[in-house]
Amino acid sequence: MQDKQHEMLYPKLFADLEAARWNMATDIDWSAFDASLLTDEQAKTIKMNAITEWSALPATEMFLRDNYNDTDFSAFMSVWFYEEQKHSLVLMEYLRRFRPELLPTEEELKAVRFEFDSAPALETLMLHFCGEMRLTQWYKSAAMWHTEPVIKQIYKTLSKDEARHGSAYLQYMRKAIATLGNKAKLAFVKIGILMVSSARLGKPMHPTNLHVSEKCFPNDTIQSRLPDPDWLEAWLDKQIGFNIDKEKMVIRTILNNLSNLCDTTLETIGDLSKFRKSLMATPSL
Repeated sequence: MQDKQHEMLYPKLFADLEAARWNMATDIDWSAFDASLLTDEQAKTIKMNAITEWSALPATEMFLRDNYNDTDFSAFMSVWFYEEQKHSLVLMEYLRRFRPELLPTEEELKAVRFEFDSAPALETLMLHFCGEMRLTQWYKSAAMWHTEPVIKQIYKTLSKDEARHGSAYLQYMRKAIATLGNKAKLAFVKIGILMVSSARLGKPMHPTNLHVSEKCFPNDTIQSRLPDPDWLEAWLDKQIGFNIDKEKMVIRTILNNLSNLCDTTLETIGDLSKFRKSLMATPSL
């Protein structure tokens, strides 16, 4: 019998996410669509998000490659990939029904599929946990910004999915710490410093907006391969109004979770830096 903290997470996560799963045909109230409440500006952002969500495909390929020896996490990718691709699909279904001229082409979807450089698996795990936390809030803000009821419902639905995904990643982070101790903590804190620097850096900090392929640089972010590469910043700043106060809420969420994971108090980027130095000084590392 395995130690409880080292048991596979996939079976329970599968059951939990299966119980929360929504049906695109029956749970989205397509009949509530009101064309008078959807602007051209709003519809174009739906297309950009549909293409961005399609990038779960290369992300999954990256995860499976870089976590080849982790059977548990690799199995979980089957659930994560399915649900993320469904996000893209439901946004495209909305456009197919109501704005077919904006439906992404296969070539536009193919453009965001490229090979990511290899990266340390633990750091990538933390990066995507933070990405899910941030996207949860982005989609909440998008639901508030939109005025058409069906797309509002869709973004609220996607936001809940992203929150569940973040929770799943957090469980794998906790398992990594139980297995690897300070090595895992150091990887998570390293990326945590980057993720909570977003306000200071003045740019969106999300996996889709970070450079991931040296050979494709500078065209090596998901956002750079969209039909409108400048879309994300405009969507956040000028459309859904994801302001500094909302970003601070995301940062607090990241710091609170890191504090719980590492069993210490981490309230600022300075706390993260000091804790990282203490970990680096640990003989076992």
